[in-house]
Amino acid sequence: MNTQEQRAIDELARDVARVESLRAVKNVQRGYAHHSQFGQWHAMVALFAEDGTLRWGDETVTGREAIEAWLDARAGDMNGRAPGSLHTEVIDEPLVNLSVDARMARARWMAMRFLGDGKGTARVEGGIYESDYVLEDGRWLIASMHYHPQFEGDYHDGWANVGGQDLPIVPKHFTSDETGMPIPAPIGDAPRSGATVEELAGRIRRLNDEDAIRNLQNAYGYYVDRGMWSDVVDLFVEDAIVAVAGVGDFAGHAGVRRAMERMGPEGLAHGRLNERLIFDLIVEVLPGGREALGRGIELGLLGDATKRAGFWEFSVFRNRFVKEDGLWKLKEISLTPLLRADYFEGWGSGGIAPLGGRDTERSSAPDFGIPAFLDVAPVGRALFGETPPSRLDQAPLDLADLARRLARSQAYDGVENVSSAYGYYLDDFAWSDMAAIFAVNGHKQAPFAGYFVGRDRIIGAANASWGPSPARRSAISFHWRTQPVIHVSHDGRSANLRTRLFQPRTSKEPGSSSKDFYMGGLHSGMYPNDQAVLEDGIWRLWSLTIDEHYFASPDWKGGWASAVARPEGEPPPPPSRLLSTYPPDILLTDLGRRQEGFRGGTGTFVEWPAILPMWFHYRNPVSGRTPEHFWPDCVPCEKLPETRMTAHGYQKPPNGPEIDGVELT
Repeated sequence: MNTQEQRAIDELARDVARVESLRAVKNVQRGYAHHSQFGQWHAMVALFAEDGTLRWGDETVTGREAIEAWLDARAGDMNGRAPGSLHTEVIDEPLVNLSVDARMARARWMAMRFLGDGKGTARVEGGIYESDYVLEDGRWLIASMHYHPQFEGDYHDGWANVGGQDLPIVPKHFTSDETGMPIPAPIGDAPRSGATVEELAGRIRRLNDEDAIRNLQNAYGYYVDRGMWSDVVDLFVEDAIVAVAGVGDFAGHAGVRRAMERMGPEGLAHGRLNERLIFDLIVEVLPGGREALGRGIELGLLGDATKRAGFWEFSVFRNRFVKEDGLWKLKEISLTPLLRADYFEGWGSGGIAPLGGRDTERSSAPDFGIPAFLDVAPVGRALFGETPPSRLDQAPLDLADLARRLARSQAYDGVENVSSAYGYYLDDFAWSDMAAIFAVNGHKQAPFAGYFVGRDRIIGAANASWGPSPARRSAISFHWRTQPVIHVSHDGRSANLRTRLFQPRTSKEPGSSSKDFYMGGLHSGMYPNDQAVLEDGIWRLWSLTIDEHYFASPDWKGGWASAVARPEGEPPPPPSRLLSTYPPDILLTDLGRRQEGFRGGTGTFVEWPAILPMWFHYRNPVSGRTPEHFWPDCVPCEKLPETRMTAHGYQKPPNGPEIDGVELT
């Protein structure tokens, strides 16, 4: 091997390790959330460096032993271990940046805790983590985790701003450009690597497989939300199993359908809510590269508003995937319900029966055992060593092609980063930074109005709607962008993106509301047709669309279950005032069927508890089944073709079953 070839291998090995590091950092924080759910303080502090630091508001604790004692004392009886207790913390919307030398990293996360002692007390808390991580002996650990509390409150009264005060802006570790550059350019020559081309190919394949599995799991979640059981069944192999702890096993495609129909018939009827949000997903591809595991937290927001019925469900899933003919499919869903609670009563007394099919009057801590945790893998773990890859996986070991494949996985993380940045900047009313994460020719929907094309128009619309950015805020509608489905193009320079809008809102008073802007409770929507491009080495948003609200809480006391149908003949709420003060480049009313039912759009206005259409940018990732509401490109593309990414030199990403960014037909 000549010097030039060795240098190319060294550079590829360095770049592979950097992408692996970025993902290991995320998994460390997700692992912290997984252990937190069961009060496993010792396992949580094992994820800290020996001299790691936990800062909680104004409190600071240093060292593993001290952090473990602090976590235990703070949880008290709300520890996830005592009968009926709950300690579920969801930590998501990651924005991660590696240091130039790839020995340290920083990340920002949204967090929300659902706490209860099983004796009548229940609380909700939420805020932002800014964390530092360090690479020690081949494993990533938490060096410093700083939690900034933003809202909290007793369940029955609802939450409010911490201290009842205006909320400050939490300092960010990133600039607008750094959001789209999670891995900075290295300095100097790559260190000499002992890796072979075959080993690097296996590690890159593992990263690509992780992307496909995440997309499959998150797509499954959206199908479940809408009761799309035919699409759910399509995702499984023939000999699949759905195992629900305390209920039983459901085998084969017919069994999968029966398991799904326990949640109701196909589709959503008026007033029915079946939101089962996926948080903190960890994916582990097993040796051989033919099977994989996925573990995460499921938060169920359920009920039927026509019956004034609402429920919470807290569950853990640990699923198995297999690769057939180049496509990943679900082999086994293993769901462990932890607690089910009536919305109006809450979970303070331990929830209600039935939970997992048991007939006890009160549910308590699960007696099924804790679902096994996944490996928060060290960087550089070999993937292939037991089973050779299939013929479809045996791509030529060409270094340039391997670099392209790696770029596709690096794109997945870059797109997730800039997606999270949009939510953070929106929450902080940081209009200049928000506009800066869009491509020069990008475009953004302003809610209930239309689309603005170009950065200047995007920032102009934000200022016209909300005015200058404040230093503190009396109220926040948080924009969690979670559960991403990201399809990256073959060349790794463009991507289609779908995320959920999970929207807790807070203000100075618990559960405050107004007719048009509910500050109490939870709200939901979808970013179904977003796109991103690699522009001058930085990932930026190309197109952004928000469909909202799928459901809303009129107030905290009644939540989503207390919404009533809009009286017949009552006029819809007005569109955005931007139509007169700062008109969009493309009106929602110009977009025909795509905007039917949405506020400011076309047709008859649809408001929860009526069911808005859910649009998809992709066909079923296994069967290719086309959904009823399918929009494969950016929303304004048909009206204004020059807004297409392909008109600006980018590839159109795949919109259905695909292998290596090439769509299968």
